[in-house]
Amino acid sequence: MFAADRICGVVAAGTALEMERLLRRTLRQTGTAELRLDYLRGSAERAKFLKKLPKIRGAGGARHALLIATCRSRRGGGRFAGTAAAQRQALASAARAGCQWCDVEIEAARGWPAAQLRRDLRPARVLLSYHDFRRTPPNLGALARRLEGSGADALKIAAECRSIEDAVRLLALARGRRDRVIVPMGEVARAARVLALREGSALAYAPIATATAPGQTSLEEFSRVIAAGRSTDARWLTRQTRAYAVIGDPVAHSLSPLMHNTAFALRKQNAVYLSFHVRVLRDFLRGVGPLGISGFSVTLPHKEEMLRCLDDCDPLAREIGAVNTVVVRAGGRLYGYNTDYVGVLRALERRVRLASSRVLLLGAGGAARAAAFALARGGAAVSIWSRRPERARSLARAAGGEAVERGRIGREHFDAIVNCTPVGLHPRGGSPLRPAELDCRIVMDMIYRPRETELLRAARRRGIETISGVDMFVAQGVAQWEIWTGLRAPEAAMRRVVNQALRKEETESARK
Repeated sequence: MFAADRICGVVAAGTALEMERLLRRTLRQTGTAELRLDYLRGSAERAKFLKKLPKIRGAGGARHALLIATCRSRRGGGRFAGTAAAQRQALASAARAGCQWCDVEIEAARGWPAAQLRRDLRPARVLLSYHDFRRTPPNLGALARRLEGSGADALKIAAECRSIEDAVRLLALARGRRDRVIVPMGEVARAARVLALREGSALAYAPIATATAPGQTSLEEFSRVIAAGRSTDARWLTRQTRAYAVIGDPVAHSLSPLMHNTAFALRKQNAVYLSFHVRVLRDFLRGVGPLGISGFSVTLPHKEEMLRCLDDCDPLAREIGAVNTVVVRAGGRLYGYNTDYVGVLRALERRVRLASSRVLLLGAGGAARAAAFALARGGAAVSIWSRRPERARSLARAAGGEAVERGRIGREHFDAIVNCTPVGLHPRGGSPLRPAELDCRIVMDMIYRPRETELLRAARRRGIETISGVDMFVAQGVAQWEIWTGLRAPEAAMRRVVNQALRKEETESARK
């Protein structure tokens, strides 16, 4: 129905010159582009850009591109402030300039008789679009039937999703269809935009520069993180594609999608890994079956609660009291593991002899629980400090360690200090300890973003050996990937892409 390239690059800019530049850049990455004419500053800039469009299309591979013209009014969620007649004229001009499709919002179509609309936009085809930026409409089936009755060539429904349940209802509209574009909007629906392609949505929108709707993934991010070396035409996303996820609050910072999708691409696995911003765990779990999730990673703050939601789990995970890896078995049964345990051991065993060491853990949450049991089993004497003393005492009893008060930390020596709290995480920064409290041989931070946290920087300045959270992050991720696939993970490649991403982030941050 549309083009082979199902990732539609969104081109939006204020001037004709910038639109041209962004379009050329977009068509180097995908063969499908949406031209947001409503972003251009006035009719003169629109006319100037559309006059250049045939020449742009005649250059190289651009002649085979599929272009969709959009000129959305303010009442339809766009920026066009002119009259309805001017809006129609802009779309008609785009059709004559070579756009094969015109996206006509339902608000504009109401005053545009169907037969006249087709004549005005010929030879372009009509994509009739409905947008709801407040909610997911209650009766989506009736809405779709009403739009189909308009006689348009295809329809688009974009709606704000306040929950995973909303996204599930919206994605059902795409199943088995090739003439529908389904667009879940909002932060909670970011991953659902990709899953809509798997369900059958003809397109997913990815801006080249300016985001034009909530929850969009940029074209660069799709290419680098989700495709991860696979084709950006997204034809590999089908109903046979296994879906995996990381859930957390927050979760946008996670490099797990980059790491796992790189591994899937290298091992030629028909699978994709996405991040879900999950505030309410039960909301996501109700969507696991309908979304076809095969397994997922669990991060803050859901690791301990997840344990209570499983059908069964690995005995070690039960003993630890926290889960960071879930496999969805036959019948939708959830089986849990804890691979943070592996990550801590691999990171520390290379630097310190655990059997004769004394290790201080900062924090008493899910990550700290994994570390405490790992180190205790390795023969280390484990001390635990938390700003919530009762939790530190509870974990100490469970792991056979001791809870310590803050005042003791600066006065006692430890072989290693491990930060298991989120203090220091990008972009907030901070450190759980003062430099004067670091009396140890090694400081390890479970945080991997940034690679050198304020805690690690303070330790290095005092001549203390440091271990970045990257070591643990990759180790636990490798264990997860192997649990899900039964294959050997490409560990070196997974580590390389994580470090490359962090170096790039650090470089960009230094330039600001």
